[in-house]
Amino acid sequence: MARVPWVVGVSGASGTPYAAAVIRALLEAGEDIDLIVSRASRLTVLDETGHPFRDAHAEEDLRRWLARGADGSPDAFDADPARVRHWSPGDLAAGPSSGSYPVKGMLIVPASTACVAGVALGLSKDLLQRAASVTLKERRPLVVALRETPLGGQTLRHLVTLDEAGAVVLPASPAFYAGARHIQDLVDFVAGRA
Repeated sequence: MARVPWVVGVSGASGTPYAAAVIRALLEAGEDIDLIVSRASRLTVLDETGHPFRDAHAEEDLRRWLARGADGSPDAFDADPARVRHWSPGDLAAGPSSGSYPVKGMLIVPASTACVAGVALGLSKDLLQRAASVTLKERRPLVVALRETPLGGQTLRHLVTLDEAGAVVLPASPAFYAGARHIQDLVDFVAGRA
């Protein structure tokens, strides 16, 4: 059977535990993943985990990132990234940049306001934005998990543009009615919604 992955894009907004939780959930469901970690998000990963995310060490760095709990515990999870294919954000010739490359859809988690603007305007300045534009063009599912707040008028207009183009706009807003006892419960709620 041919590999048909979900594309997961990680932009520069704070909230890398959301991305890790989404990736773990997709892997647990037996899904293949094409991962795009933007240049800006690499700084956020480093800030939020204390560890880098490097193209040359993507599998090792991803394994460490996925093992980390939202509370910072280093070995909270045992996730095998063997089903994840990593693409460099500058590789505009990568598979996800083309509509003929088969994917199930795309999730951008977390989505920064800069990423939202780039996708809404069709800028395609990097592979993450290009893959999202292709996802919309091909009428495939696109989930945009916006993490930043507060939102200005321009960002709200960009979000409406994405909604009108068929994307699901999903603010990374954890719910407290589900009886969360730990920060990971709140993160997993948002990941589950995505």
